[in-house]
Amino acid sequence: MPGTTNDFPAFRDPARPGAPIIPREDWDRAPWNRWTFQHVREMVPTAQVWRGEGPASPLPEAHQDIDAIGFEVDGRRDTIAGFLRTSYNDGLLILHRGRVVAERYHNGMSARTTHLSQSVAKSVVGTVAGILVGRGLLDPAAPLTEYLPELAATAYRGASVQHVLDMTSGVVFDETYTALDSHMAKVDAACGWKERRDPSWPASVWELILTLTEAECAHGASFRYRSIETDVLSFVLQRVGGMPLAELVSRELWAPMGAGEDAYFTVDPAGYALGDGGFNATLRDYGRFALLHLGHGEMNGGRIVPAAWIEEITAGARPQLFGGIYHEALPQGAYHNQFWIEGGASRAYMARGVFGQMIYIDPAAEFAAVVLSSWPEFVDTTRTRTALAAVRAIRDAVGSPHG
Repeated sequence: MPGTTNDFPAFRDPARPGAPIIPREDWDRAPWNRWTFQHVREMVPTAQVWRGEGPASPLPEAHQDIDAIGFEVDGRRDTIAGFLRTSYNDGLLILHRGRVVAERYHNGMSARTTHLSQSVAKSVVGTVAGILVGRGLLDPAAPLTEYLPELAATAYRGASVQHVLDMTSGVVFDETYTALDSHMAKVDAACGWKERRDPSWPASVWELILTLTEAECAHGASFRYRSIETDVLSFVLQRVGGMPLAELVSRELWAPMGAGEDAYFTVDPAGYALGDGGFNATLRDYGRFALLHLGHGEMNGGRIVPAAWIEEITAGARPQLFGGIYHEALPQGAYHNQFWIEGGASRAYMARGVFGQMIYIDPAAEFAAVVLSSWPEFVDTTRTRTALAAVRAIRDAVGSPHG
């Protein structure tokens, strides 16, 4: 539809060989992200997450018309059709009682297109952690140094695995996305997404972790969103699992759940798969991941994730005071085991990523939604509240007696 935010930019149109070259330093930023989030393998090195040899888990369909569903946010009225038209949406999948009730693709995306999920990757890693906990290979209460003794020389000394699962270590880490010298800027360079601005910066994610020697508070004292915590967790999983993260996710999660397509991670110069935000998959396979959670860890009659781990995501969460724009959309929420908890009376939880990625899971309503986007902004409270209001409105409509 010309003139809407769902136009597909012709950055690399094969019929236009003179199209603009995407700048290396800004490939993951607007306006380039409208194209690159669906073409990450063409921008940076990646590692395959094999789907396995088995059949894809079925996704039965019972489609409903959701376009006219209305909702209100911040005093504004809108419809789902309006939301999709103005939210830089690339894909939307709605699941209710195990069936696909809506599936939409925009901005050139298709059913086989893989899409960057940003920090949704953290919840994929957290789910694999739960699998290894259930197998007795990982103890959340154990100190990190039991698995990674190298961390004794860092501020992670004395922190437990649970502290990084919940991002409650006391380690200093500057998450500012737009600052040129923040820890996140150094992560961008260390993970291979960007060039190193300074030759003294760490050349890999592991090297960056080893530079984190400053503490701001006691471990467990407070929540601070630190993407690097997921990478620390990922190195623990690699150590106990005995293989690279991409292979571990394939063996323990992606193949057993019956993914329809291979996924992939971006990898740093040392070959480490970026657990904090480098995961890419299709809309339907993100939906299968949501169905695994709705099934309390079972898929196609087989147990993949311990039911106790799935239950613990919300049951073990403690309300936390979130600071900053990234957290204001969940004023009663919490963060636990690498998932965001909606909070209040809700038992819903979600995986979230910058630029508008979300998997919303509501077990009580047997409902899940996958929203893939390419916002112009890293974070935007209004857009987040709007997306949540739209998803909740769909949930209430499809779950009604007339839905």
